[in-house]
Amino acid sequence: SINKINLKTGQIVKSVKLADKYFGEGLTIFGNKIYQLTYKTKIGFIYNLENMALIDSFHFESAEGWGMTHDDKHLIMDDGTATLTYLDPTTLKPVKKVQVYDDKDAMVYINELEYSDGYIYANVWTTNLIVKIDPETGKVLAKIDLDGILSMTNSGKQVDVLNGIAIDPATKKMYVTGKYYPKLFEIKLVKKE
Repeated sequence: SINKINLKTGQIVKSVKLADKYFGEGLTIFGNKIYQLTYKTKIGFIYNLENMALIDSFHFESAEGWGMTHDDKHLIMDDGTATLTYLDPTTLKPVKKVQVYDDKDAMVYINELEYSDGYIYANVWTTNLIVKIDPETGKVLAKIDLDGILSMTNSGKQVDVLNGIAIDPATKKMYVTGKYYPKLFEIKLVKKE
C-alpha cells in the first residue's frame, strides 16, 4: 500500500492498497503526481498527489523495480544492480543510464533512492550503508554507516534490512527506516574523525 502518515503521531491518514498480485517498491513525488515501481512485474503506477487516486500505469524495461527518486528533469530508478536509469517523466522511457561505483568496483544492490541538493542517496541492500552518489558520474562520494541504529527488537516480530530514506526538502532533515522496523529515525550526518 501507499500510506500518508502523520509524522508526529505515526497514524495513517490515507492509504491506497495495491492489488495482491503486485509488490510495491520505489516511490517518488514529482510535480503533482506519485510514481511507484513494482518489484517483478515491470509495471509502475501513477497517482494523483492530492487524493492518491490511481490515474495511470506504465511499463519499464528493467527486470525488477527497486528504488525511485527524481531530479528537476527526470525520474530516476534502479533495479538492484549498479545502474541508475533516468526516465523522461512524460514518456516514461529511458533517456540515460549511469553506473554507480566506489573506489573498488561497481556498487551493486543499490536500493532505495533519495535526491537532495544535487546528490543521490541510496541504501545498499542487505547492509546498513547509505551511499552518497554524484548523479552525473555515478561515483560514490561518501558512505554513511548506520550499524547499530536499530538496537531494539520489534515485539517478537521479524526485523529486516535498512530500506527507507527520505529527506525533507524544506528542513533537509534525513529520515531512515527499514523493513519491519518499529520506528522511523531522524538522523544527522557527521564526518567520521
